[in-house]
Amino acid sequence: MLTSEYRRKVVETIREVESRTDAEVVTVLAREADNYLYISTLWAAFLALLLAPLMQFLPWWLEYQQAFTLQWILFIALSVLFRWRPLTMRLVPRKVKYWRAANLARRAFLEQELHSTRGRLGLLIFVSRAEHYVEILADRGLAAQVTDENWQEIVEHFIREIKRGKTGEAFVHCIEQCGELLEEAAPVSEIKNELPNHLIILE
Repeated sequence: MLTSEYRRKVVETIREVESRTDAEVVTVLAREADNYLYISTLWAAFLALLLAPLMQFLPWWLEYQQAFTLQWILFIALSVLFRWRPLTMRLVPRKVKYWRAANLARRAFLEQELHSTRGRLGLLIFVSRAEHYVEILADRGLAAQVTDENWQEIVEHFIREIKRGKTGEAFVHCIEQCGELLEEAAPVSEIKNELPNHLIILE
């Protein structure tokens, strides 16, 4: 999802940012928040069921059992077709995609122990590529200093770049922008490195 060059740049940028702040920055990139197979299957079942009212228009020589078999064939064909990822993502409602991605972001926040940093100064930059979802989660110590509006401006720019296929550049730029806010909210007072600097990738 990200070239080795950009992974290296992410590490370097995090190190540079953390040298100017007491905050701990963790970056997570997920390919997708869910496979959404249940939604594609529901769509296939719904469209196959729509065939039932149309059976009265089928040729008189087509027996009921054959019509029922047609429904099953349509269901199976659509189930396979809807598993094509670009099509699957179009079938999933945006609210569902964002809900699943937001849940994964919060789970990553806890799994990476951002809630246990000294001074509660953990910051997670989370991206789920398939959903074009970006979220910045700040722990209590940072949330008291930086408003949600500040983070949202960075997020919106990130999302625009992802849609343009520039995930690598957007990641580095996002970390740099966050670094400016972190330096002001929690300027460095000691040298420490509690959490990993490398980009964590969820396949």
